[in-house]
Amino acid sequence: MLNIVILAAGLGKRMQSDLPKVLHTLAGKPMLAQVIDSARQLSPDRIIVVVGHGAEAVKKAFADQADIEYALQQPQYGTGHAVQQALPLLVGGDNPEDTTIVLYGDVPLVQPATLKRLLDARAGGMAVLTETLQDPTGYGRIVRNASGQVQSIVEHKDATAEEHKICEVNTGILAAPTAKLKDWLARINNNNAQGEYYLTDTIGLSVQDNIPVNAAQPDASWETLGVNSRVQQAQLERAWQAEQAQRLLTQGVTLADPARFDLRGTLECGRDVFIDVGCVFEGDVKLGDGVRVGPHCVLRNVTLGAGSQVEAFSHLEQATAAENTKIGPYARLRPGTELAAHAHVGNFVELKKTRLGEGSKANHLSYLGDAEIGERVNIGAGTITCNYDGVNKFKTIIEDDVFVGSDTQLVAPVTVKKGATLGAGTTLTKDAPADQLTLSRNRQTTIENWTRPVKKQD
Repeated sequence: MLNIVILAAGLGKRMQSDLPKVLHTLAGKPMLAQVIDSARQLSPDRIIVVVGHGAEAVKKAFADQADIEYALQQPQYGTGHAVQQALPLLVGGDNPEDTTIVLYGDVPLVQPATLKRLLDARAGGMAVLTETLQDPTGYGRIVRNASGQVQSIVEHKDATAEEHKICEVNTGILAAPTAKLKDWLARINNNNAQGEYYLTDTIGLSVQDNIPVNAAQPDASWETLGVNSRVQQAQLERAWQAEQAQRLLTQGVTLADPARFDLRGTLECGRDVFIDVGCVFEGDVKLGDGVRVGPHCVLRNVTLGAGSQVEAFSHLEQATAAENTKIGPYARLRPGTELAAHAHVGNFVELKKTRLGEGSKANHLSYLGDAEIGERVNIGAGTITCNYDGVNKFKTIIEDDVFVGSDTQLVAPVTVKKGATLGAGTTLTKDAPADQLTLSRNRQTTIENWTRPVKKQD
């Protein structure tokens, strides 16, 4: 059986924030959520989060995730003490293959492949995740014997001058036999410079018990970087975004500037996709072949068909567009928007819970909400669907081949029949018949002998 314990009790004083450190975001998610997502890829039998500072806020943030158990560390006496609090919640232990992995809520980007490698290295003993650094200052050193086997981990403050020369360091992440981990944690002490119970002391106890200690290393150095300050948070964010940009470039996506690109979810791209500078992708986004996204756009849970174009400063959320659509600049597609093939949504047009049919156009300064719009419809500038009476929402239906003149208000519920024309300035409160002109205007009047007012002199 597999347990995963995630340590998330720290104060995070250097973050200078009232928010618990592990709830600060990286790549669009709380850091703790990133760790939990990676942990789930191993299909563990139990995930245990050790909370302390801000415990209630952390629990509230993950209240909808039933597979998470919580252990409270209060006060905090080190990493070994933290894992001790989780011991009553561990499952398994009777089988020597039962394993517990320890992760950290402020080391957010460790990847599932690395965790699987660590789990493989644990077979027949225990395993630690290590890394070799040019400057290991501040890190616990990996001490090996003459045969190259891991013997112990010495914290930087407790290391000798000779041990300070070691460049292989401890990341804090380890995998251990569950039964032995319980035994070792009962045997550790706090006889060290910090007066804390170190989880790393279990390494020496494993050696004492003649249980081999193996090591695994991550694929990328950023996987094991921790976040203790806003500076480190920003640095790790850029490292992660650079990695995502490199992956997309390798797949054939053109990024106008990889340094000005942000992915906060998943992005699936077809062939010959172009993404301009300053774009943000959140949730699950899919871009078909030949899609072009202009500068400074935000796409959140969006699917765009092949050949579609999104012009600058457009915001799309929970929307879909078929092939060869044109969107923006400065367009906003809100949740529930569907664009059929060859539809156009122009500048300062907002759609919400609306379907715009094939070949239909809304090119200027319009709001279309709760609407079903047919094919080859032209929506004039300044058109709005009046879909909300202050309490309830109502639907507007515009059938095929309708022409809606500028500055028209459609007071829902209302239907514009096929082929109808609405004159500019119309306020439509009743259904418009097919193939006829409907308009509502006051008669134009000219007042003779009218004089424009003149400003009075002081």
